Amino acid sequence: MKASKYTDFPEKDTPHKVSVRKIYDQEHGQAVVITLRSGETLKKHVTPVDVFFYVLEGTGKVEIGDEVREVTRDMIIESPAKIPHRLFNESSSDFRFLVVKMPRPSESTKVL
Repeated sequence: MKASKYTDFPEKDTPHKVSVRKIYDQEHGQAVVITLRSGETLKKHVTPVDVFFYVLEGTGKVEIGDEVREVTRDMIIESPAKIPHRLFNESSSDFRFLVVKMPRPSESTKVL
């Protein structure tokens, strides 16, 4: 058995310039934990596979296609492949969420 805290994984350098930690990377899937501090946002991007987000902490907003919705702890948000999306934090506290990609992408995410 392997058990780790998400903070045991190093932060990755990404075009988004926010805290991103890849916590799982196997052939059948990939998972990262992203923390957006107050005022931070992910750049709008598209992923080549389906993704879901699970909110771990805080309140944020998710934009998928033309839809924007406020989300809070313990919510799951589905994001279909190849649809532009982004998440952002307009609150005063951290917004932390799990991103799961199934299967692991063979193509790169494209920042718009």
